[in-house]
Formats: sequence, structure tokens, C-alpha cells
Amino acid sequence: MRLKPNQSRLVAGKIVKDLINAPFIKLLKDKESVMDAVEKIIKEHLEQERALDNKVKEIIEEHYEDIEMQQADERQLFFMIKKRLAPEFGIIMNYDDRYSDLSHKILDELYEEYLIDYEVNDNQVKNVIFKAFKDYISSYDEIDDIVYEKIKNMKKDLVPGSLEYEILYERLFKEELIRRGFI
Repeated sequence: MRLKPNQSRLVAGKIVKDLINAPFIKLLKDKESVMDAVEKIIKEHLEQERALDNKVKEIIEEHYEDIEMQQADERQLFFMIKKRLAPEFGIIMNYDDRYSDLSHKILDELYEEYLIDYEVNDNQVKNVIFKAFKDYISSYDEIDDIVYEKIKNMKKDLVPGSLEYEILYERLFKEELIRRGFI
């Protein structure tokens, strides 16, 4: 599952909550400062991936006639091009490796900016961050299905993609995250 830009604050909240609950980690500044630092790193990563996606789309558009003539599967082609260009953009395609790398970057930032302190091995703290990513990601699909069903069962018909639908979706999604203790 790929994170969406509007989820960066939610994931940051989950990470910070797990850091606070870890008995071997001490926040040196307020929760919001730590969350802002975590969110900044996640957003930077998402921006790198968005730039990669835009480059892949540009390549596909440049060769659209050839793709149509060859009847190539555009989704598969998109993934193949993305995989080839990913190293140039600093993107790791394997999600576990990607979240591990992000966890290291977050840990480095939090420590270097004096936002957290700990007296254990760096890997123990990194694992708290990594597990927060994995917990959020593994719950995402389940929560998405629950929210979709709630909206579908409402008396008012909402068009997916409309502003009203998106606002309601985000609110219900956040409520479910709160209910599960993610934020």
C-alpha cells in the first residue's frame, strides 16, 4: 500500500504515539514538534515518489502511440518503468525496505534535532517506528473497507471523488483510527 499525502499526518501521529508509549524513549520537546518533524520526512518522501510517478507518466505519454499499437498493458508498463527509474529518484520499491529506510531517516532526524532521547540500541527505536508504519499499513485496507461500507449504507447517495464524499471519507477514516487507538 502506498501512502497518500493526506495520510502523512495520520501516520506521523501513529509513530509519535508509539514513541511516547515506548518505555525506553523520552520526548525532549512537545508532541506536536515531534509529529511535525516526522510528517516533514514522510511528505518529502511522498514528494520524491510523486516526481517519479510524473516522470513515468511523461514517458508513457511520449510513447503513447507505440503503446497503443503494441496493445501493451499500461499498468504493467508503468510499474516496469517506475522500477527502472526508482533508484534515480531515491525510491525503494520494496515496501518493507522502504519503510525501514524511512524509519532510519525519521530516527536520525528526531535524534539530531534533539526531539527524542533514549539509552538503548538505535535499532530498538527504529523498530518502534517501523512497526508503527506496518501497523498503520496493515490496518489501512480494513479501515478503508469499513468506511466504504458506512458511506454506501447512508441514505444520501454520494459520488466517489466528489468533495462531499472525500470530506466524509476522511472524517470517518479518522474516527476509525481513533477508535482503534492509532491517534
